[in-house]
Amino acid sequence: MKASTHCPESSPPALPPAGQRNHLAVRMEPVITRTHGHNLSALPVFNSSCRFDEEFKYILLPVSYSLVLVVGFVLNAAALWMFLKMRPWNPSTVFMFHLALSDFLYVISLPTLIYYYANRSHWPFGVAACKIVRFLFYANLYCSILLLTCISVHRYLGICHPIKAMTLVKPRHAHLVCGLVWAVVTVCLVPNLIFVTTSRRDNDTLCHDTTSQDAFNEYVDYSSVVMVLLFGVPFTVIVVCYCLMARSLCRPRVGLSASQQGNASRQKSIKLIIIVLVVFAISFVPFHVTRTIYYTSRVLDANCEFLNVVNFTYKITRPLASVNSCIDPILYFLAGDHYRSKLLSVLTGKRRPMNSLVQQRSQTHPNNNIGLDSQNITIKEVVTAMS
Repeated sequence: MKASTHCPESSPPALPPAGQRNHLAVRMEPVITRTHGHNLSALPVFNSSCRFDEEFKYILLPVSYSLVLVVGFVLNAAALWMFLKMRPWNPSTVFMFHLALSDFLYVISLPTLIYYYANRSHWPFGVAACKIVRFLFYANLYCSILLLTCISVHRYLGICHPIKAMTLVKPRHAHLVCGLVWAVVTVCLVPNLIFVTTSRRDNDTLCHDTTSQDAFNEYVDYSSVVMVLLFGVPFTVIVVCYCLMARSLCRPRVGLSASQQGNASRQKSIKLIIIVLVVFAISFVPFHVTRTIYYTSRVLDANCEFLNVVNFTYKITRPLASVNSCIDPILYFLAGDHYRSKLLSVLTGKRRPMNSLVQQRSQTHPNNNIGLDSQNITIKEVVTAMS
């Protein structure tokens, strides 16, 4: 039997002094046992008695990332093409275009990660490529969160303060906000470029998604601050906006008949709010929660059984954070009437007739059809009233 040792993807081990190497186990070092040329198990060693199998990730991550690559590439490439054909843009379209761009940049980086995990954690692409790939993951993660927050705030203004939104929020303002989002995320992730590193172990090169063992505590402090600023605060803003929107949509309008209340339109908007919150929770909340527990457990040197569970749950939630790249294009279809009509016209090969005034309003109104929803008026009703 031929035995070889590998350190985990998260961080390379710090070797003890030469005189102690014979009786101290290297912390967080996975031991891979091979028999007759086949890998039997990947066993990260937290201490001399704590080992667990990580074989699942060599199947889970390549398969899940491959699915995200195929679906995300097709959907986001199509979305970018659709947005470029929808000029002039309104603020909602600006936010959605930058969100699609962020997702597209991330999915085109996935082939290297697919190769890395399919090849049992061997990285042949160099240190710079490792840093860039890890950077793109977190850049997409936090750009998506901040841009979804921008879309939520804009939708809140359109529903609760439609007049102010129409007069104050312009496409150029949305471009400035998106530029600020990219700048903030880039500045916050510059330290991550410094922390991320590679290491050699036997004949393999590992691309770590954190840092070296010596700097791990500092990395945990840094990532905690980033998580609060780029996840905690935006998520709180989204929840508050959607609660206020739901209250406004459920409140009956004085002086309007039942048909004018637009119950169907209100229910559709409320369902959209729920869908966005559910998608946000599925893609981002589990990842951040399990990552926080995982990092804390390592810092506090938790018991072996707990570390087994934490490591497994953290690894299986990582693909969920990537799934948002496939779900965001669905949100474009649900949230943007002009995007939906344009897509349907392309797919069916027919031009959908629309009153020119309403079409102009849908393109220039900062909230797409949100302003109409806030007044309980559908496009069909506007066309009827204008004809």
